[in-house]
Amino acid sequence: MERWLEFMGNHPFLFGALGVLIVLFFVLEGQRNGRKISPQSLGILVKAKNAILIDLRDGKDFRDGHISGSRNIPYSQITSHLDELKASDRPLVFICNLGQVAGSALQKVGHADSYRLDGGISNWKAQGLPLVKSKTKA
Repeated sequence: MERWLEFMGNHPFLFGALGVLIVLFFVLEGQRNGRKISPQSLGILVKAKNAILIDLRDGKDFRDGHISGSRNIPYSQITSHLDELKASDRPLVFICNLGQVAGSALQKVGHADSYRLDGGISNWKAQGLPLVKSKTKA
């Protein structure tokens, strides 16, 4: 630990540059992935602004458990729904397993009022929030 302090004292410019790069990384990474919304805030947004929930996972994962009221548009099919999603006058919330695919979809769609669920379905489950299962056809 002493050697780190000595290094910082002897090389303040290098240490400062490292700090700036770390801050820039997190700022740019946050912007690249779009606006995040927490699981707790999601319900408020849905009730207040009638947000549309778009689940980007494949059909099997969606049927195994999804947020009530969400619509399944797998990420692989998002381009065929671009015009429809861009034209929406309601906020869009993109949902995936961890939140990263949702960030890509958010950028691809380019809707002004859109969000990605922070941490995706994994975070939703970790918070103990409910999922609904689709009924399977016999």
